[in-house]
Amino acid sequence: MDSRVALVTGASSGIGEATVLELIRRGFVVYAGARRVERMAHLAEHGARVIRLDVTDDESMSAAVTGILNDQGRIDVLVNNAGYGSYGAVEDVPIDEARRQFEVNIFGLARLTQLVLPTMRRQRRGTIVNISSIGGRIYEPLGAWYHATKYAVEGLSNSLRVEVEPHGVRVVLIRPGAIRTEWNEISRRSALEVSGDTAYAAQAHALVRTLSAADGETAAGPAVVAEAIGRAVDAAKPRIRYTVPFAAKAIVFARWLLPDRVFDAAVNRVFGVTAADRLAAEESVAGARVERP
Repeated sequence: MDSRVALVTGASSGIGEATVLELIRRGFVVYAGARRVERMAHLAEHGARVIRLDVTDDESMSAAVTGILNDQGRIDVLVNNAGYGSYGAVEDVPIDEARRQFEVNIFGLARLTQLVLPTMRRQRRGTIVNISSIGGRIYEPLGAWYHATKYAVEGLSNSLRVEVEPHGVRVVLIRPGAIRTEWNEISRRSALEVSGDTAYAAQAHALVRTLSAADGETAAGPAVVAEAIGRAVDAAKPRIRYTVPFAAKAIVFARWLLPDRVFDAAVNRVFGVTAADRLAAEESVAGARVERP
């Protein structure tokens, strides 16, 4: 049998990078897609086929899939990993930025799925792996737009799964918890840039403090997610959802168990504003007033 062919998006760093290496190790021909091709040279050295892929550009996505089919004649696995977290209060985040987050996190995922499904249906074989998040089951202050995209990934994946199962295509959800990637720094930086000097400044500083602590205390490396993806695509009957690492399972279980108001109270305790957060917020607001004409 010919080697199985996989396409991984968002492959230039973090979970995507680790997934490319994991699938190569498992014998796949792997196409690593990302906007920044220069950041994937090391993946090429490991055997990946590096391609430019922008999940907000329909021509780029179409060209990538067509190129793979011309080269290999098949696509067995699509890992929809490209995504990012742009944080800030709902009131503060520019609506264009909210739209962009949906373009990357959900519409790009959906369009690539549309592009590979005809081939997978003809093959009567294929696996679509959608990278969601425990953020598709829980919530935190200043993360509303990100959480909305991940709740959308969950809903789309659930309906898609029952649509394509009769055609031999499998859909798997991966729900990472705290993972050490550049995602963390992007989300913290955006929270302060967007809401660090607004009415939500104290909450922004509290969020950054809490996420920074979690990043160091409980975060796992991206390889743990890649390994779960590898197990899923190799399984004869993969699970519908994989939640990793173990600590993330406890958080999802708590959300399932607790009534909304009780979970709200727990979120408020975890992300509660301290005196230090208020002081940092006051300094940020004062600094912003000085800088503004």
